[in-house]
Amino acid sequence: MKWTRAAVVVASTGALWLGGIVAAAADDGKGGVHLLLNGAFGSRPGELIDIDVRGIRGHGDVTVTSPVFRHRIRLAPYANDGRGHHARPAITMTVKPGTYPLTVHVGGKAVAEDKVEVKPAQRPVFQVTSPGDVLRPGERLGISFDDLYPGERGTSFTATSPAFERPVRLKHDPNGGDWNNPRMFTALVALPTTVKDGTYKVALAGPDGRRIEEKPLEVRAARSGDSDYVGRVRGPAFFPASGSPEKARTRDHKVAAGGTVNVLWRDSWPDPGEDERLTATSPAFERPVPLKRDDSKAGDGDVPRYFGPARVRSGLEAGRYPVTVVSHHGRVKKTGQLFITAASASAPAPAAAADDGPDHTMLIAGGSAGVAAVGAAAGVLLLRRRARLRTSP
Repeated sequence: MKWTRAAVVVASTGALWLGGIVAAAADDGKGGVHLLLNGAFGSRPGELIDIDVRGIRGHGDVTVTSPVFRHRIRLAPYANDGRGHHARPAITMTVKPGTYPLTVHVGGKAVAEDKVEVKPAQRPVFQVTSPGDVLRPGERLGISFDDLYPGERGTSFTATSPAFERPVRLKHDPNGGDWNNPRMFTALVALPTTVKDGTYKVALAGPDGRRIEEKPLEVRAARSGDSDYVGRVRGPAFFPASGSPEKARTRDHKVAAGGTVNVLWRDSWPDPGEDERLTATSPAFERPVPLKRDDSKAGDGDVPRYFGPARVRSGLEAGRYPVTVVSHHGRVKKTGQLFITAASASAPAPAAAADDGPDHTMLIAGGSAGVAAVGAAAGVLLLRRRARLRTSP
Protein backbone atom coordinates (compact mmCIF):
# COMPACT_ATOMS: atom_id res chain seq x y z
CA MET A 1 0.00 0.00 0.00
CA LYS A 2 1.32 3.46 -0.93
CA TRP A 3 0.51 6.36 1.37
CA THR A 4 -0.37 9.86 0.22
CA ARG A 5 0.86 13.08 1.77
CA ALA A 6 -0.16 16.61 0.94
CA ALA A 7 1.28 20.09 1.24
CA VAL A 8 -1.15 22.98 1.63
CA VAL A 9 0.42 26.34 0.79
CA VAL A 10 -1.11 29.62 2.02
CA ALA A 11 -0.22 33.19 1.10
CA SER A 12 3.35 33.88 2.10
CA THR A 13 6.55 35.36 0.78
CA GLY A 14 8.84 32.74 2.29
CA ALA A 15 8.87 29.01 2.77
CA LEU A 16 6.63 26.99 5.09
CA TRP A 17 7.51 23.66 6.79
CA LEU A 18 4.29 21.68 7.08
CA GLY A 19 4.42 18.18 8.58
CA GLY A 20 7.83 17.44 7.10
CA ILE A 21 6.91 18.99 3.74
CA VAL A 22 8.57 22.12 2.39
CA ALA A 23 6.40 24.31 0.17
CA ALA A 24 6.71 27.84 -1.16
CA ALA A 25 3.89 30.30 -1.77
CA ALA A 26 2.84 30.76 -5.38
CA ASP A 27 -0.48 32.54 -5.48
CA ASP A 28 -1.93 36.01 -5.18
CA GLY A 29 -3.04 35.65 -1.59
CA LYS A 30 -6.54 34.43 -2.36
CA GLY A 31 -5.92 30.69 -2.15
CA GLY A 32 -3.29 28.01 -1.75
CA VAL A 33 -1.35 25.36 -3.66
CA HIS A 34 -2.00 21.72 -2.76
CA LEU A 35 0.67 19.18 -3.63
CA LEU A 36 -0.17 15.50 -3.15
CA LEU A 37 2.30 12.69 -3.70
CA ASN A 38 1.14 9.07 -3.78
CA GLY A 39 3.78 6.35 -3.92
CA ALA A 40 6.71 8.50 -2.84
CA PHE A 41 7.59 6.64 0.35
CA GLY A 42 9.97 3.71 0.23
CA SER A 43 9.52 3.27 -3.52
CA ARG A 44 11.84 1.13 -5.62
CA PRO A 45 13.58 2.19 -8.82
CA GLY A 46 11.09 1.82 -11.64
CA GLU A 47 7.96 2.40 -9.55
CA LEU A 48 5.52 5.19 -10.41
CA ILE A 49 4.83 8.29 -8.34
CA ASP A 50 1.41 9.90 -8.62
CA ILE A 51 1.77 13.70 -8.54
CA ASP A 52 -1.30 15.89 -8.11
CA VAL A 53 -1.13 19.69 -7.87
CA ARG A 54 -4.19 21.81 -7.12
CA GLY A 55 -4.78 25.55 -6.78
CA ILE A 56 -2.35 26.79 -9.43
CA ARG A 57 -3.15 30.42 -10.30
CA GLY A 58 -0.03 31.40 -12.21
CA HIS A 59 0.53 31.19 -15.95
CA GLY A 60 2.86 28.89 -17.85
CA ASP A 61 3.69 25.20 -17.84
CA VAL A 62 3.38 23.21 -14.59
CA THR A 63 6.44 20.99 -14.27
CA VAL A 64 8.24 18.84 -11.70
CA THR A 65 11.95 18.28 -11.28
CA SER A 66 13.76 15.76 -9.07
CA PRO A 67 17.00 13.75 -9.19
CA VAL A 68 14.83 10.59 -9.27
CA PHE A 69 13.63 11.49 -12.80
CA ARG A 70 15.72 11.53 -15.99
CA HIS A 71 14.25 14.86 -17.08
CA ARG A 72 11.78 17.56 -16.16
CA ILE A 73 8.22 16.18 -15.96
CA ARG A 74 5.38 18.23 -17.44
CA LEU A 75 2.05 17.90 -15.64
CA ALA A 76 -1.13 17.76 -17.72
CA PRO A 77 -4.18 19.82 -16.71
CA TYR A 78 -7.30 17.98 -15.67
CA ALA A 79 -10.18 18.21 -18.11
CA ASN A 80 -12.50 21.13 -17.25
CA ASP A 81 -10.25 22.08 -14.34
CA GLY A 82 -7.75 24.80 -15.08
CA ARG A 83 -6.31 24.73 -11.57
CA GLY A 84 -5.56 21.00 -11.32
CA HIS A 85 -2.54 19.23 -12.88
CA HIS A 86 -1.40 15.62 -12.79
CA ALA A 87 1.38 13.22 -13.84
CA ARG A 88 2.51 9.71 -12.98
CA PRO A 89 6.23 9.40 -13.84
CA ALA A 90 8.53 6.47 -13.00
CA ILE A 91 11.60 6.63 -10.81
CA THR A 92 14.71 6.05 -12.90
CA MET A 93 15.96 2.47 -12.63
CA THR A 94 19.51 3.63 -11.87
CA VAL A 95 18.62 5.76 -8.83
CA LYS A 96 20.44 4.76 -5.64
CA PRO A 97 18.64 4.36 -2.31
CA GLY A 98 18.14 7.63 -0.47
CA THR A 99 15.90 10.67 0.01
CA TYR A 100 15.61 13.19 -2.83
CA PRO A 101 13.87 16.58 -3.23
CA LEU A 102 10.96 17.10 -5.60
CA THR A 103 10.01 20.60 -6.77
CA VAL A 104 6.91 21.88 -8.58
CA HIS A 105 7.36 24.82 -10.96
CA VAL A 106 4.83 27.12 -12.60
CA GLY A 107 6.20 29.14 -15.49
CA GLY A 108 9.71 28.37 -14.27
CA LYS A 109 9.02 29.54 -10.71
CA ALA A 110 9.20 27.06 -7.80
CA VAL A 111 5.84 26.83 -6.02
CA ALA A 112 6.07 23.71 -3.84
CA GLU A 113 8.56 21.09 -2.67
CA ASP A 114 8.43 17.63 -1.18
CA LYS A 115 10.70 14.60 -0.81
CA VAL A 116 10.87 11.19 -2.45
CA GLU A 117 12.25 8.20 -0.55
CA VAL A 118 13.84 5.45 -2.64
CA LYS A 119 14.75 2.01 -1.33
CA PRO A 120 17.00 -0.62 -2.97
CA ALA A 121 15.93 -2.60 -6.02
CA GLN A 122 14.49 -6.07 -5.40
CA ARG A 123 15.17 -9.29 -7.25
CA PRO A 124 12.13 -10.81 -9.05
CA VAL A 125 9.63 -12.49 -6.72
CA PHE A 126 7.15 -15.21 -7.71
CA GLN A 127 4.42 -15.75 -5.10
CA VAL A 128 1.65 -18.32 -4.94
CA THR A 129 0.77 -18.52 -1.26
CA SER A 130 2.38 -17.50 1.99
CA PRO A 131 4.55 -20.18 3.64
CA GLY A 132 2.38 -22.63 5.53
CA ASP A 133 -0.86 -21.68 3.77
CA VAL A 134 -3.21 -24.52 2.86
CA LEU A 135 -5.81 -24.07 0.11
CA ARG A 136 -9.21 -25.74 0.06
CA PRO A 137 -10.75 -27.28 -3.06
CA GLY A 138 -12.81 -24.61 -4.81
CA GLU A 139 -11.00 -21.69 -3.17
CA ARG A 140 -9.60 -18.78 -5.18
CA LEU A 141 -5.86 -18.45 -5.39
CA GLY A 142 -3.93 -15.26 -6.12
CA ILE A 143 -0.69 -15.56 -8.12
CA SER A 144 1.81 -12.74 -8.61
CA PHE A 145 5.16 -12.16 -10.28
CA ASP A 146 7.06 -8.96 -9.46
CA ASP A 147 10.12 -8.56 -11.69
CA LEU A 148 10.69 -4.83 -11.30
CA TYR A 149 14.44 -5.14 -11.65
CA PRO A 150 17.01 -3.71 -14.09
CA GLY A 151 17.16 -5.72 -17.30
CA GLU A 152 13.75 -7.46 -17.04
CA ARG A 153 11.63 -6.95 -20.15
CA GLY A 154 9.07 -9.80 -20.43
CA THR A 155 5.42 -8.86 -20.88
CA SER A 156 3.63 -12.23 -20.84
CA PHE A 157 3.84 -14.86 -18.10
CA THR A 158 1.97 -18.13 -17.59
CA ALA A 159 1.45 -20.30 -14.52
CA THR A 160 0.68 -24.01 -14.84
CA SER A 161 -0.04 -26.71 -12.29
CA PRO A 162 -1.67 -30.16 -12.11
CA ALA A 163 -4.03 -28.51 -9.60
CA PHE A 164 -5.35 -26.07 -12.24
CA GLU A 165 -7.90 -26.86 -14.91
CA ARG A 166 -5.86 -24.95 -17.50
CA PRO A 167 -2.79 -22.66 -17.78
CA VAL A 168 -3.26 -19.24 -16.18
CA ARG A 169 -1.96 -16.04 -17.75
CA LEU A 170 -0.59 -13.32 -15.46
CA LYS A 171 -1.32 -9.72 -16.49
CA HIS A 172 -0.54 -6.23 -15.23
CA ASP A 173 -3.53 -4.16 -14.12
CA PRO A 174 -2.69 -0.43 -14.33
CA ASN A 175 -5.88 0.40 -12.45
CA GLY A 176 -5.45 -2.17 -9.68
CA GLY A 177 -3.88 -2.00 -6.27
CA ASP A 178 -0.38 -2.39 -7.76
CA TRP A 179 -0.71 0.51 -10.22
CA ASN A 180 2.57 1.97 -8.96
CA ASN A 181 4.54 -1.14 -10.03
CA PRO A 182 4.40 -1.42 -13.83
CA ARG A 183 6.00 -4.86 -13.66
CA MET A 184 3.64 -6.53 -11.23
CA PHE A 185 1.80 -9.35 -13.03
CA THR A 186 -1.10 -11.07 -11.29
CA ALA A 187 -3.85 -13.62 -11.81
CA LEU A 188 -6.74 -15.01 -9.79
CA VAL A 189 -7.68 -18.66 -10.32
CA ALA A 190 -10.25 -20.91 -8.65
CA LEU A 191 -9.11 -24.41 -7.75
CA PRO A 192 -11.41 -27.14 -9.08
CA THR A 193 -13.82 -28.50 -6.49
CA THR A 194 -12.61 -31.97 -7.43
CA VAL A 195 -8.90 -31.41 -6.78
CA LYS A 196 -7.49 -34.08 -4.46
CA ASP A 197 -5.55 -33.47 -1.26
CA GLY A 198 -1.83 -33.15 -1.91
CA THR A 199 1.11 -30.86 -2.62
CA TYR A 200 1.31 -29.58 -6.19
CA LYS A 201 3.92 -27.62 -8.13
CA VAL A 202 3.00 -24.28 -9.68
CA ALA A 203 5.42 -23.41 -12.49
CA LEU A 204 5.95 -19.93 -13.93
CA ALA A 205 7.08 -19.59 -17.56
CA GLY A 206 8.06 -16.59 -19.64
CA PRO A 207 6.86 -15.64 -23.14
CA ASP A 208 9.40 -17.99 -24.71
CA GLY A 209 8.14 -20.92 -22.64
CA ARG A 210 11.26 -20.95 -20.48
CA ARG A 211 10.52 -22.06 -16.92
CA ILE A 212 11.44 -19.26 -14.52
CA GLU A 213 10.53 -20.62 -11.10
CA GLU A 214 8.37 -23.15 -9.22
CA LYS A 215 6.43 -22.88 -5.99
CA PRO A 216 4.64 -25.55 -3.92
CA LEU A 217 0.90 -25.44 -3.39
CA GLU A 218 -0.72 -27.50 -0.64
CA VAL A 219 -4.36 -28.45 -1.06
CA ARG A 220 -6.43 -30.20 1.60
CA ALA A 221 -10.15 -30.36 2.23
CA ALA A 222 -11.22 -29.15 5.68
CA ARG A 223 -11.83 -31.83 8.27
CA SER A 224 -13.68 -32.04 11.52
CA GLY A 225 -11.81 -29.88 14.02
CA ASP A 226 -10.55 -27.36 11.44
CA SER A 227 -11.70 -23.80 12.06
CA ASP A 228 -13.23 -23.55 8.57
CA TYR A 229 -14.94 -26.93 8.57
CA VAL A 230 -18.56 -26.46 7.51
CA GLY A 231 -20.15 -29.74 8.42
CA ARG A 232 -23.56 -28.43 9.56
CA VAL A 233 -25.44 -30.74 7.24
CA ARG A 234 -27.93 -33.57 7.59
CA GLY A 235 -28.37 -36.41 5.16
CA PRO A 236 -28.54 -38.01 2.84
CA ALA A 237 -32.05 -39.17 3.80
CA PHE A 238 -34.68 -40.93 1.71
CA PHE A 239 -38.44 -40.81 1.17
CA PRO A 240 -40.79 -42.44 -1.35
CA ALA A 241 -41.41 -40.97 -4.78
CA SER A 242 -44.99 -40.09 -3.74
CA GLY A 243 -44.07 -39.01 -0.21
CA SER A 244 -42.95 -35.78 1.44
CA PRO A 245 -39.56 -34.63 2.80
CA GLU A 246 -40.98 -34.59 6.32
CA LYS A 247 -41.17 -38.39 6.18
CA ALA A 248 -37.55 -38.84 5.09
CA ARG A 249 -35.44 -41.41 6.92
CA THR A 250 -31.68 -41.66 7.10
CA ARG A 251 -31.70 -45.36 7.99
CA ASP A 252 -33.54 -48.49 6.96
CA HIS A 253 -35.41 -46.96 4.03
CA LYS A 254 -36.32 -49.62 1.49
CA VAL A 255 -36.97 -49.35 -2.22
CA ALA A 256 -37.39 -52.07 -4.82
CA ALA A 257 -34.88 -52.53 -7.61
CA GLY A 258 -36.14 -50.63 -10.65
CA GLY A 259 -38.12 -48.26 -8.41
CA THR A 260 -37.74 -44.56 -7.61
CA VAL A 261 -36.67 -42.92 -4.37
CA ASN A 262 -36.17 -39.28 -3.38
CA VAL A 263 -32.82 -38.26 -1.86
CA LEU A 264 -32.97 -35.42 0.71
CA TRP A 265 -30.11 -33.18 1.91
CA ARG A 266 -30.26 -30.38 4.49
CA ASP A 267 -27.61 -27.69 5.00
CA SER A 268 -27.87 -24.85 7.51
CA TRP A 269 -25.20 -22.77 5.72
CA PRO A 270 -24.98 -23.69 2.02
CA ASP A 271 -22.18 -22.18 -0.04
CA PRO A 272 -23.11 -19.59 -2.70
CA GLY A 273 -24.06 -21.43 -5.87
CA GLU A 274 -24.60 -24.71 -4.02
CA ASP A 275 -28.01 -25.00 -5.68
CA GLU A 276 -26.32 -25.70 -8.98
CA ARG A 277 -23.77 -28.22 -7.73
CA LEU A 278 -25.38 -30.63 -5.28
CA THR A 279 -25.54 -34.18 -6.59
CA ALA A 280 -26.22 -37.58 -5.04
CA THR A 281 -24.32 -40.54 -6.45
CA SER A 282 -24.66 -44.26 -5.81
CA PRO A 283 -23.82 -47.54 -7.56
CA ALA A 284 -27.52 -48.32 -7.11
CA PHE A 285 -28.66 -45.35 -9.24
CA GLU A 286 -28.94 -45.30 -13.01
CA ARG A 287 -27.26 -41.87 -13.07
CA PRO A 288 -26.13 -39.10 -10.67
CA VAL A 289 -29.07 -37.23 -9.16
CA PRO A 290 -29.15 -33.39 -9.10
CA LEU A 291 -30.55 -32.13 -5.79
CA LYS A 292 -32.64 -29.00 -6.23
CA ARG A 293 -33.53 -26.40 -3.58
CA ASP A 294 -37.01 -26.82 -2.12
CA ASP A 295 -38.45 -23.32 -2.50
CA SER A 296 -42.07 -24.36 -1.88
CA LYS A 297 -44.15 -23.17 1.07
CA ALA A 298 -43.77 -26.64 2.57
CA GLY A 299 -40.10 -25.84 3.08
CA ASP A 300 -40.71 -22.57 4.96
CA GLY A 301 -39.27 -22.63 8.47
CA ASP A 302 -36.94 -25.52 7.72
CA VAL A 303 -33.20 -25.19 7.09
CA PRO A 304 -32.38 -25.04 3.36
CA ARG A 305 -33.19 -28.45 1.95
CA TYR A 306 -32.54 -30.07 -1.39
CA PHE A 307 -33.95 -33.22 -2.93
CA GLY A 308 -34.37 -35.06 -6.19
CA PRO A 309 -35.75 -38.36 -7.55
CA ALA A 310 -33.35 -41.22 -8.21
CA ARG A 311 -34.17 -44.15 -10.46
CA VAL A 312 -32.81 -47.38 -8.98
CA ARG A 313 -31.18 -49.79 -11.42
CA SER A 314 -33.15 -52.88 -12.36
CA GLY A 315 -31.82 -56.32 -11.57
CA LEU A 316 -29.91 -55.31 -8.44
CA GLU A 317 -29.35 -57.89 -5.76
CA ALA A 318 -31.05 -57.16 -2.47
CA GLY A 319 -28.82 -55.40 0.07
CA ARG A 320 -27.49 -52.08 1.29
CA TYR A 321 -25.97 -49.61 -1.17
CA PRO A 322 -24.07 -46.39 -0.39
CA VAL A 323 -25.48 -42.99 -1.42
CA THR A 324 -23.00 -40.10 -1.28
CA VAL A 325 -23.43 -36.31 -1.34
CA VAL A 326 -20.44 -33.94 -1.57
CA SER A 327 -20.85 -30.22 -0.77
CA HIS A 328 -18.95 -27.07 0.20
CA HIS A 329 -16.42 -27.39 -2.60
CA GLY A 330 -15.57 -30.91 -1.56
CA ARG A 331 -15.01 -30.05 2.11
CA VAL A 332 -18.10 -31.98 3.25
CA LYS A 333 -18.80 -35.56 2.19
CA LYS A 334 -21.45 -37.79 3.73
CA THR A 335 -22.64 -41.25 2.78
CA GLY A 336 -25.91 -42.92 3.72
CA GLN A 337 -27.16 -46.46 3.21
CA LEU A 338 -30.17 -47.32 1.08
CA PHE A 339 -31.69 -50.82 1.32
CA ILE A 340 -32.64 -52.30 -2.06
CA THR A 341 -35.20 -55.11 -2.14
CA ALA A 342 -35.90 -57.48 -5.00
CA ALA A 343 -38.41 -56.16 -7.50
CA SER A 344 -41.92 -57.61 -7.22
CA ALA A 345 -43.02 -59.51 -10.30
CA SER A 346 -46.59 -58.16 -9.95
CA ALA A 347 -45.58 -54.58 -9.26
CA PRO A 348 -46.26 -52.11 -12.09
CA ALA A 349 -43.28 -50.50 -13.79
CA PRO A 350 -42.35 -47.25 -12.02
CA ALA A 351 -42.62 -43.94 -13.81
CA ALA A 352 -39.39 -42.46 -15.13
CA ALA A 353 -37.79 -39.81 -12.97
CA ALA A 354 -38.24 -36.23 -14.17
CA ASP A 355 -35.16 -34.52 -15.58
CA ASP A 356 -35.92 -31.07 -14.15
CA GLY A 357 -35.58 -31.92 -10.44
CA PRO A 358 -38.06 -32.94 -7.79
CA ASP A 359 -41.82 -32.46 -8.05
CA HIS A 360 -42.74 -30.50 -4.93
CA THR A 361 -46.42 -31.52 -5.16
CA MET A 362 -47.31 -34.42 -2.85
CA LEU A 363 -48.97 -37.21 -4.79
CA ILE A 364 -51.64 -39.14 -2.88
CA ALA A 365 -52.84 -42.37 -4.40
CA GLY A 366 -56.10 -43.99 -3.47
CA GLY A 367 -59.84 -43.63 -3.73
CA SER A 368 -62.18 -41.13 -2.14
CA ALA A 369 -62.08 -42.97 1.19
CA GLY A 370 -58.29 -42.60 1.26
CA VAL A 371 -58.58 -38.88 0.50
CA ALA A 372 -61.09 -38.45 3.30
CA ALA A 373 -58.80 -40.26 5.71
CA VAL A 374 -55.91 -37.97 4.80
CA GLY A 375 -58.15 -34.92 5.29
CA ALA A 376 -59.27 -36.16 8.68
CA ALA A 377 -55.67 -36.77 9.75
CA ALA A 378 -54.73 -33.25 8.65
CA GLY A 379 -57.66 -31.84 10.67
CA VAL A 380 -56.57 -33.68 13.81
CA LEU A 381 -53.01 -32.41 13.34
CA LEU A 382 -54.29 -28.84 12.96
CA LEU A 383 -56.41 -29.12 16.15
CA ARG A 384 -53.39 -30.45 18.04
CA ARG A 385 -51.26 -27.54 16.91
CA ARG A 386 -53.95 -25.05 17.94
CA ALA A 387 -54.32 -26.74 21.31
CA ARG A 388 -50.58 -26.43 21.90
CA LEU A 389 -50.73 -22.74 21.04
CA ARG A 390 -53.54 -22.11 23.56
CA THR A 391 -51.74 -23.94 26.36
CA SER A 392 -48.32 -22.40 25.66
CA PRO A 393 -47.16 -19.86 28.28
